[in-house]
Amino acid sequence: MEHFDVLIVGAGLSGIGAGAHLRMECPEKSFALLEGRAAMGGTWDLFRYPGIRSDSDMYTLGYRFRPWSDPKAIADGPAILKYIRETAEEFDLTGKIRYNHRVKRASWSSEKALWTVEVETGAENKETITLTCNFLYLCTGYYDYKSGYTPEWPGMESFRGQIVHPQKWTDDIDYAGKRVVVIGSGATAVTLVPALAERAAHVTMLQRSPTYIVSRPSQDKIANWLRALLPARAAYAITRWKNVLLGMFFYSLSRKRAPVMKRLIAKGVKKELGEDALKHFTPDYNPWDQRLCLVPDSDLFRAIREGRASVVTDHIETFTETGLELKSGERLDADIVVTATGLVLKIMAGLQLVVDGAPVDLSKTLAYKGMMYSDVPNAVSAFGYTNASWTLKCDLTAEYVCRLLKYMDRHGYASCTPRVNDPSVEAEPVLDFTSGYVQRALDTLPRQGSKTPWRLHQNYVKDLSMLRYGRVDDGAMEFKAEPAESHSRGKAANRN
Repeated sequence: MEHFDVLIVGAGLSGIGAGAHLRMECPEKSFALLEGRAAMGGTWDLFRYPGIRSDSDMYTLGYRFRPWSDPKAIADGPAILKYIRETAEEFDLTGKIRYNHRVKRASWSSEKALWTVEVETGAENKETITLTCNFLYLCTGYYDYKSGYTPEWPGMESFRGQIVHPQKWTDDIDYAGKRVVVIGSGATAVTLVPALAERAAHVTMLQRSPTYIVSRPSQDKIANWLRALLPARAAYAITRWKNVLLGMFFYSLSRKRAPVMKRLIAKGVKKELGEDALKHFTPDYNPWDQRLCLVPDSDLFRAIREGRASVVTDHIETFTETGLELKSGERLDADIVVTATGLVLKIMAGLQLVVDGAPVDLSKTLAYKGMMYSDVPNAVSAFGYTNASWTLKCDLTAEYVCRLLKYMDRHGYASCTPRVNDPSVEAEPVLDFTSGYVQRALDTLPRQGSKTPWRLHQNYVKDLSMLRYGRVDDGAMEFKAEPAESHSRGKAANRN
């Protein structure tokens, strides 16, 4: 049975980042990356729909340790995937990845200070193998990779055209010269609409309710200017902090002075499309109650202005043979309907955690520093921000894991377990977010606590202070020494 110091589950953006941090900061540790699919890249390899891109700038979505050098700050999917692959090669991670390895169950033994991990392998002829590790590092993302969320509408079976969810988009879908209806108004929909409109006869974005949408240049002029003047790492660091602080400022403005932010967003829409269009872009909630949608270089607004796309705000009454009938009585003819209706939130890829024979119910745990779970030893999840770039928090998490591992080695500890020792800590929902995919899964998620370190800040500066400079032994983490029977066997054999 193979043994590793650390098993990383997932080889997407956060998993590759985690592996790179281990290479840099804990070179003596043996590790492997277990990837359930046949390729690295996670989201950026899975999604293939037209126009796929980031909705965050690459100076914050990119890794802190590896500068983003492309002139475009808002990058497309293939460019991001290339960046992930190049990072894996640079840090010699490609040989560490085991593809078609799907972790099904991980069982912790306190007596042995050891995780036993059951893994289903193979693309077709599946078999189950068992690995062991001292530390489990979950970089599995936050949604179900197998299928997205599609509501059931009356009459769907009668529609003679094609219905496809963006998560299932394939290259053979032909939309040239066809009438397309995109259901939804989130980040995926606002990406799809202008991309489809380049070849389709017409694209209609059908939304049940409006979303806040802001335009931003695809290139960061200040970043490109700094890159021409300074070494790459210095220019990248300055731009990264500039964008972090700007993002924090606008988020704070949204929370503290929502009417001001609403006026700023409305002013941008009015400038692009005129006063009459505001009804389609004025939600009944405050900015950042749900994530703002970003459109680079006004591409969505331009497609609407030029008549290649339109927006309809209404509810679906029923599908028909030739399209959709709406509650208002309006009919939308369609050859293709794209259901950009959201994701199915699923943390840890659905794997089952067991601690000393007892299955872990995550909904009964509290999130520790936004990365570990109360009473679950030696396990970390990489989970990004809802109000900023995913990688900002994942980078900090990877740093902290390395700090934690080195601290445990120095003191001869074999296990670390977050414990809620303070009786005044009250459990609260882990996310204050009204997006549908969050609300649908909220009851299955861990909770957060009313005070640090159980409180999720959703704030990069606060997390930086806590994770990079705060105490590892903070009173909430319980450490235990190496058991009598050491489980370091096999480590040397797995190092390279």
